[in-house]
Amino acid sequence: MRTAPSRRVWRPLVAATAASLLLAACAADGGTEPTDDATSDTASAAFPVTITSTFGETTIDEEPTAVATVNWGNHDVPLALGIVPVGFPKATYGDNDDDGVHPWTYEALEALDATGDDLPVLFDETDGIPFEDVNNTAPDVVLAAYSGLTEDDFSTLSQIAPTVSFPEYAWGTNWKDMALINGEALGRKAEAQQLVDDVLAQIDDALAERPDIEGKTVAYTWVDPADPSTIGVYTPLDARVQLLDDLGMTTAPSVVELAGDTDQFFVNLAAEQADTLADADVLVTYGDDTTLATMQADPLLNKIPAVARGSVVVVPDADPLASATSGPTILSVPWALDAYLDLFQAAAAQVG
Repeated sequence: MRTAPSRRVWRPLVAATAASLLLAACAADGGTEPTDDATSDTASAAFPVTITSTFGETTIDEEPTAVATVNWGNHDVPLALGIVPVGFPKATYGDNDDDGVHPWTYEALEALDATGDDLPVLFDETDGIPFEDVNNTAPDVVLAAYSGLTEDDFSTLSQIAPTVSFPEYAWGTNWKDMALINGEALGRKAEAQQLVDDVLAQIDDALAERPDIEGKTVAYTWVDPADPSTIGVYTPLDARVQLLDDLGMTTAPSVVELAGDTDQFFVNLAAEQADTLADADVLVTYGDDTTLATMQADPLLNKIPAVARGSVVVVPDADPLASATSGPTILSVPWALDAYLDLFQAAAAQVG
């Protein structure tokens, strides 16, 4: 993903499995499974579908039968809708068992009998999108609503199959819009909306048990432990920051001002200006169980009130919890929900 690598691995407790979300989605329409004839007929009736993205219009003439996805997390949408992709990217960040599949995705694949020899092709995107490998899966649609596609990427993929890109900003599509855009491309936007509503209901229930979180201002950051002279700050365009809005928090005004009118998901702040973030009730960063003490010992970082009083959420770097919340999806949010919110509740309780 877009944070520096780490050495620590820690597996969080889960709020709900991907499989349970999938089953809940199946039951939401009176017990009809998303792969039955009625659902298929409804999906087929939705076509042709035209979706507008940053790079223009994409028209999908018929219901896709071979779905490929690229970049981060898009495959979770068809899986949540009961569709097994023919191929999707291999997980290279936060995959603690090194099988190339995040745990929430694996649970959904298991529920659809698509593991072992039936596992979809995993695209290695270490050096960029492997277009030939994508082409070899013979897709009739490529989903990338949450992505950082360039126009050249989009053009090349569109020669393989109709390609759905991000609506406006690279890496700026939140988990809800990812579900709805990719769901629409599959002819299942209504089902995708039901999935979103179900997850939002889970979030409401989880927040009711953690009252200190509501209304807190947040700055989501990353500090290189080898070079704390710069604080990386994620802007309101970033999907992980948008997730915090869904979790009852707001972006600190200082972060909004720092971001200005940039179309980037990330800006840098000199550590000498650390006190700029003084209006953040809670500061979020990546690290391990030494990170907070290290920040508090730093004479510049400790000028941030949230750091000084310990109102810091340290998301374990290179861990499934970091993956689930850095690029949140319709499956990863419920999977991570309780563990993630527990971190925020502990930090928010320090605010006073």
